Amino acid sequence: MQMKDFIQIIRRFVPPYKKYVFLNIFFNILASVLTVVSFFLIVPILKMLFRVDATAHYVYMPWDWDHAKDVVMNNFYYYVQQTIETAGPTLALAGLAGALVILTGLKVGVTYLCSYIIIPMRSGIVRDIRNYVFDKMVTLPISFFTEARKGDVMARMSGDVAEIENSIMQSLDMMFKNPIAIIVYLSIMVMLSWKLTVFVLILLPLAGLVMGRVGKALKRQSLAQQNQWGVLMSNIEECLGGLRIIKAFNAEKKVEDRFHRENQEFYRLSNRIARRQALAHPMSEFLGTCAVAIVLWFGGTLILGGGAHIDAADFIFYMTIFYSLINPAKDLSKAMYSIQKGLASMERVDKILDADNPIKDPHAPKEIKGLKGHIKYDDVTFAYGDNEVLHDVNLDIPAGATVALVGQSGSGKSTMADLLPRFYDVQKGKIEVDGVDIRDLRVHDLRSFMGNVNQEAILFNDTFYNNITFGVDNATMEDVVRAAKVANAHDFIVASENGYDTNIGDRGCRLSGGQRQRVSIARAILKNPPLLILDEATSALDSESEKLVQEALDRLMQGRTTLVIAHRLSTIRNADIICVLHDGRIVEKGTHDELIALDGYYKHLVDMQKF
Repeated sequence: MQMKDFIQIIRRFVPPYKKYVFLNIFFNILASVLTVVSFFLIVPILKMLFRVDATAHYVYMPWDWDHAKDVVMNNFYYYVQQTIETAGPTLALAGLAGALVILTGLKVGVTYLCSYIIIPMRSGIVRDIRNYVFDKMVTLPISFFTEARKGDVMARMSGDVAEIENSIMQSLDMMFKNPIAIIVYLSIMVMLSWKLTVFVLILLPLAGLVMGRVGKALKRQSLAQQNQWGVLMSNIEECLGGLRIIKAFNAEKKVEDRFHRENQEFYRLSNRIARRQALAHPMSEFLGTCAVAIVLWFGGTLILGGGAHIDAADFIFYMTIFYSLINPAKDLSKAMYSIQKGLASMERVDKILDADNPIKDPHAPKEIKGLKGHIKYDDVTFAYGDNEVLHDVNLDIPAGATVALVGQSGSGKSTMADLLPRFYDVQKGKIEVDGVDIRDLRVHDLRSFMGNVNQEAILFNDTFYNNITFGVDNATMEDVVRAAKVANAHDFIVASENGYDTNIGDRGCRLSGGQRQRVSIARAILKNPPLLILDEATSALDSESEKLVQEALDRLMQGRTTLVIAHRLSTIRNADIICVLHDGRIVEKGTHDELIALDGYYKHLVDMQKF
């Protein structure tokens, strides 16, 4: 099953790098052939040193495909014998040694080329996986991240992808090289003695079975380790985000203890995995030595009993090839160990790559030309899991009107706003823009009509200019300055160190709350959307900042259909329609004066704020 998973990864990510694969296979075959030829030279050297077959006389044999092996061996020994007779044994030995050095040099050079060629593919696949994960993460709906921990997603993007690089990708070279070497060596061994080779082929899988059992356990533990790493990353992310609260409540010891417990669990899992990995080399070496000893005994018995098709010199060559087979087999087993660990990480990464995005474009999308901005909520019902937060909501917003949503926390105000740009999809009913169901529009087209200003100004670690032009192509500096002036942001921007090229820090940490909000309003003004969503845009500001931001918002709202979520009722007195939500239903609707006259929910909210 694990090998099947690995092959699936190869099919998914390797095709763009086919030329590297073919070149790597070619050079690996060449390296294996050079290795065999190098070993072949050792046999006559040994024979000369130990004076084996000193009386044998070789005669040149013409080429015969039916007896190719015998012809090659005979003619090689014939030329060696001729060299000994004409130049002497010392010079012949020196020639063979020199040829061995040259062939070994060629072999190591070709082996380097194998690794050199595979590197762009290995690094490229890791780059591609990171791109795929990030692209998928950006396109996934917001609901995915309400269910998944942000820290765990970050762990999959960083730790798991790095583990894939360290284990699977670094094993690619071994996975291409070692099977080729094993096939070449086995072919030579079959040519030398098929009886011995059949015995070897029975013996080696038994050793592989033992290694496989250890590898399966390693994958299970690696998955647990990577899950624990996700927990650690989530812990760190939560701690950094809530550091102010941790310090305010003197909770440092509490979060330290929790982190230490989770870190200890990660330490325990890491130790178990490292110990199993450390077992791979000694186990494979021991099993390899056992295999060599058994083959040596079996082959020696055949030769001594006269039942072998090879002589002692060929048996030495056979054992040399067989011993050379052990190393690629060991490397292959080590690669399989690494792959087991990497497959656990790939399994976690695939949970992002395979995640379904329910917010899809329609098969036959409609278009709205000359958008007016008429919005209609028609019997809209929505639930987060089993918790239903909107019940049969109906609301008609005329084009160009400003509609305010008020009510206690949890009444469904933000959910109504989130359904309009399809951050979530309605589960019953529909929402229409200019008479078209928003699910019949392309998601990109729908969101291009809208601008958002949220309670927490979401800014990026970049310059003023890049934050204001975020999502707007081909904006000129004049456009940016004009938008900043309308948003009451121009003065403090030009007073900063580098003006519009000043970096505002992580999430705009170098700015005050009012300044951050005005930059986000400038961003919305530059986009110039016909539909506007304001989600408690002034609730977190002091009175002076609120005045400046409210002025900017009033300019922004002119001539646009605007959906306003407000807790401060003073900011929405002039709204065309005020909707009061209670337990997911619109219980009151009208202007400020009409709702005050009703003496109901809205009047109660106003009186509480006055108090």
